[in-house]
Amino acid sequence: MGKRSRTRSGVSPLVVLGWSGAAALLIGAFFGAFAILNQTVYGPASFVERYLTAIADDDILTAASTPGVALDTDELAELGLPADTSRAMLRDGVIEAGPEDISVTVGEAQGDGVYAVTANYRVGTEIVETTFHVKRIAPLYGVLSRWAFAESPLAVMNVTVQHGSFFTVGENGLTLDTRATKSGEELTAFTQSAPYLVVAPAAYSLDFDDPLLHADDVDAVAAPGERADVVLDVQATDAFVERVQTKLDEHLAACAEQHVLQPAECPFGTYIDDRVTSEPKWSIANSPVVTLTPGDGAFELAQTQGVAHLSVEVQSLYDGTIEQHEEDVPFTISLTARIKPDGNIVVSLR
Repeated sequence: MGKRSRTRSGVSPLVVLGWSGAAALLIGAFFGAFAILNQTVYGPASFVERYLTAIADDDILTAASTPGVALDTDELAELGLPADTSRAMLRDGVIEAGPEDISVTVGEAQGDGVYAVTANYRVGTEIVETTFHVKRIAPLYGVLSRWAFAESPLAVMNVTVQHGSFFTVGENGLTLDTRATKSGEELTAFTQSAPYLVVAPAAYSLDFDDPLLHADDVDAVAAPGERADVVLDVQATDAFVERVQTKLDEHLAACAEQHVLQPAECPFGTYIDDRVTSEPKWSIANSPVVTLTPGDGAFELAQTQGVAHLSVEVQSLYDGTIEQHEEDVPFTISLTARIKPDGNIVVSLR
């Protein structure tokens, strides 16, 4: 029988070949596992799905910190937005609903290494299909793929508050002031607007309600990379009207306390041809009923009628007889009402 060949170390070449093959298989399996991970957990589809799931879970901080989501100053400028565009809505508890029933598919790589990832999902009752573009960034540990949005999916919500400046959004009741970054004459405008960066896709619900002002809910769905215009119609509450009514009644009562035929800075007065022999006494027979509607620069009461009553003793210049003169004096009045920053109401009669 022939002698079996051995290496100098005494190990058979066949064993060495076996070990080498096993090592090659292990290395191949190792890199194969990474390849599978890069196609699944670390693939572009999973990247987009994680972003959408974060929104659905109301984990807005995670969604907003996803690579490629944040917009820098130059990118804001390209969108025609100021550098101080508010990011106040990029927080948890603001969205009304996120994407549900998510399914994601990846298209072919484009020439510039960007992948088109198509996501189908539902926001509320609306079924939506969106194509996101993602690109590779520096890999994790040098082997696991990492991705970023090639174009930010953030949306811009232009919020206009007619006849006010404040609005409330989200289940936590976040109240924002559209004047926050303004100064000078811009602060005095009766209607205010401001842009806000918001995560998308997501549904939002905006309203406003305080003792003096109210705006009904306005729902909006923000689509990735697009702009949504939201307009809130703020109206005076009953409490606001009552406070203006009180101020008007107090003013008219003060007018009635003037014992003259023509009370100064008051909407009513009269002339008497005969001689007045007693102090004129005024009372308000019918006070104008306040209703407030938005005007160009304030809430307004249009010309409204009231009635003052005059009681005074007069002597006839014709025959000298003295009699008690009683007269109802109709008058009209209008006014504007504004809410000061400290919550007080300024009423200006017209």
